[in-house]
Amino acid sequence: MSEHPILVTGATGKSGRRVVARLRAEGLPVRAAARTGEHVFDWSERGTWDAALEGVRSVYVVQVDGTKLVRPFIERAVRHGVRRIVLASGRGIDDPDYANDSNGVLAGIVDSEAAVRESGLDWTISRPGWFAQNFSEGFFADAIRAGELRLPAGDGAASFVDADDIAAVVVAALTEDRHAGRIYELSGPRALTLTEAVATISEATGRKIRYVPITVGDYVAELVAQGLSSRDAEAFADVIEPLREGRDEYVSDGVQRALGRPPRTFAEFAEATAAAAGWPV
Repeated sequence: MSEHPILVTGATGKSGRRVVARLRAEGLPVRAAARTGEHVFDWSERGTWDAALEGVRSVYVVQVDGTKLVRPFIERAVRHGVRRIVLASGRGIDDPDYANDSNGVLAGIVDSEAAVRESGLDWTISRPGWFAQNFSEGFFADAIRAGELRLPAGDGAASFVDADDIAAVVVAALTEDRHAGRIYELSGPRALTLTEAVATISEATGRKIRYVPITVGDYVAELVAQGLSSRDAEAFADVIEPLREGRDEYVSDGVQRALGRPPRTFAEFAEATAAAAGWPV
């Protein structure tokens, strides 16, 4: 399938852009699809789907939370002759008690996984836990740069996974036959509390950064004061709940199974990010 472009949706996101870079480093043709960028693709505009799928045999699907668009997209992909699907999902999807799903995100992800498994295509599902990159380019980044991370996470821990490891697994699944029918739960090699994670970043950057645990009520109030609606603020608090409760503390073997090597440690992530000026020092 190497003569056909590999479609990467969400190509500007944390995992998507790393997948694009790795595929191109291997000399493979890539169609980098996103709402802005090289190839315009918008989940909400079905008129953009056919052009993205034309001539494609393998697709990395990064879905939009709270939607059920993957199923019709997969049906159209089958008509276009796609043979292989790799779906970005998440840990805890098969645990109804994992998180308070106030925004109805879970139903869409569950339907996406079912659609992929029922498609008749070669499929692989990636289920990463908390991204280590949330500290450098995502959820926690601004707070880390400001020197203080305030969250209602208590002393809960998570086995943060490096997005570069996620991308490596996805590329393997897109380009190798042996991953068909596999679900890879992805994590780092051990769990860290936020206190430990922030201390690791402090050591790597030489900056004083601290984690301050706060109550859910205070967290919601602070977000509302920053301009978020109460509903959105409460949704963010829901996202933190599994971290507070330690539900993402367990270590998964997906990186080892897919790549034959252990996942990168959080310290390695922090050192590499600091060296690449991912944080001010």
